[in-house]
Amino acid sequence: MAHRRLLALSGVCLLAALSGAAAQSLLGAPPADAAPGDSGAPPANAPGTGVEPATPPVGWSPAEAAPAAPIQPGSPTAVVRPFYDQVGLEIDPAERSHFIDPAKTVLDKSDALRKSGQGECLDPNMALDNADYDKAEIDKSLKTLEAINGDQAKVIVAFVISGNPHRLEWKFKRVDGDWKISDLLSVTGEWALSQYQCE
Repeated sequence: MAHRRLLALSGVCLLAALSGAAAQSLLGAPPADAAPGDSGAPPANAPGTGVEPATPPVGWSPAEAAPAAPIQPGSPTAVVRPFYDQVGLEIDPAERSHFIDPAKTVLDKSDALRKSGQGECLDPNMALDNADYDKAEIDKSLKTLEAINGDQAKVIVAFVISGNPHRLEWKFKRVDGDWKISDLLSVTGEWALSQYQCE
């Protein structure tokens, strides 16, 4: 009898080990700061304590489930945030140090075109998806999501203007330890800063 229990227990341990490897192959490697043996998956319930997941309310999104984490100084999100605090900041030459190519080249060409008196190439509120806006409405609905992969990162920004949802993606590269904006894309409007021809 004890021999059967030992065999059954070893079979369960083998299945658990295989499940962890399978989870890792589906979800990817655990984060670099994860403890050894941590697959990154949430812990299983203890035997006999299974809980059915609650049904989320209609209109619920994961971003509303947890309070927003504080913005880390120097992070990509910290670089993006001022562009939503002051409209039009992205075309201000004084802010050009936050950009690298291809975005920087487009912005520099836009400056040259403006100085030549031949008109404007870029909208003054690209960070707002070129939409008319009410700052209070944006501040109320603004959500950000940051993803870092080595020396590249992106920040997804979502907000609502006049009942219309907008989503933009800011692309970053790390240069000498600092995050620099390499491009700005509108998921909603299907445009990219790098595609503008300011000649």
